[in-house]
Amino acid sequence: MSVSTAITTDYQKQGTTALLLGSGELGKEVAIELIRYGINIIACDRYANAPAMNVAQQHAIIDMRDPVALEKLIRQVKPDYIIPEIEAIATDVLVKLEQEGFNVVPSAQAAFTTMDREAIRTLAAETLNLPTSAYFFASSIEEIEENIEKVGFPCIMKPVMSSSGKGQSVLRSTEDIETAFKEACEHGRGGKARVIVEGFVKFDCEIPLLTVSAVDGIHFCQPIGHHQVNGDSHESWQPEHLSEEVLLEAKRIASTVVSNLGGYGIYGVELFIAGNKVIFSELSPRPHDTGMVTMISQDLSEFALHVRALLGLPIGKISFFGPSASAAVLPHGDGNRVTFNHIDKALAVTPTSQIRIFGKPEIHGERRMGVCLCRGASVEEAVDNVKKMRKALDITVEESS
Repeated sequence: MSVSTAITTDYQKQGTTALLLGSGELGKEVAIELIRYGINIIACDRYANAPAMNVAQQHAIIDMRDPVALEKLIRQVKPDYIIPEIEAIATDVLVKLEQEGFNVVPSAQAAFTTMDREAIRTLAAETLNLPTSAYFFASSIEEIEENIEKVGFPCIMKPVMSSSGKGQSVLRSTEDIETAFKEACEHGRGGKARVIVEGFVKFDCEIPLLTVSAVDGIHFCQPIGHHQVNGDSHESWQPEHLSEEVLLEAKRIASTVVSNLGGYGIYGVELFIAGNKVIFSELSPRPHDTGMVTMISQDLSEFALHVRALLGLPIGKISFFGPSASAAVLPHGDGNRVTFNHIDKALAVTPTSQIRIFGKPEIHGERRMGVCLCRGASVEEAVDNVKKMRKALDITVEESS
């Protein structure tokens, strides 16, 4: 017998409450969708005035990698839902508290497994027998030198625990091993001097396939294409054209791994497409940065889908509006006063143009501060238009006087 979802609003005491662990631009959109259901939000991050804190009813500032601080916060607020929105979290605490009855979504085990490249790759390749690139794990330079022939050159080295491409290096010869290992150890999380070394995959494209696990089954968004610069997605679009055969295999792989991890929510399943082959790369149990395009391409964005699923509500049908694109707004500068000029000119590029400003409190160097969105008659037109929108913006960064 299924359990019905109920939500309580109570402004005298505590109504239904969600603790958001990570309050950046993705967390902000999740918070907005939760608020549509009357849920009280506690937005947590390591710094003040994070984007989701601008819309949440309450906030908390802690280092979520600190297991003592994280457990103390969760026991204090007693949330109905604990929603990890970033990877830099003491996930062992979530596993422990879930066993005590706290509700972590999609699940604590999913958060724990997917933040560790060794755990998720072992699950995918060795337990589920999904196709992956050649790989091995190592904890020292000597171990890498002994096993490098398994993958050959060029290859890529990554910390087993990191995010946003941090600590990754391309190795073209044995001379690169020492520098790459040092880079990986410096940027890896969890105090692990451990890496995964992967063979290069000659792929046609790399796609995130947003996969929703919900009470009414597994659902898929249209495949997303994207353009990366230094590991950061600059433009994304839907749909990325795939043959019917390839799309079916992509859905099979995504469904297999998501079903194994369990729980309700959205997963960003990253796949390499090489001709008619689909190769599993990695996944995250939360909305994906490339998925911001769904805010204009679908009736239910990835954030709306995530919230519906984690609340135990049915997804039904996801309606796709047609070719769409997003472009990250990445200004350079140093300061805490950021001004977006010529928004009117950017919105005038097409009748479907939209802009989201994330509201981050400061910028030092380059930082993702907003996103341009639009639809088009074709993917190419949509991508061209979001680039025009971004170019029309004039962003100034300065220190407040």
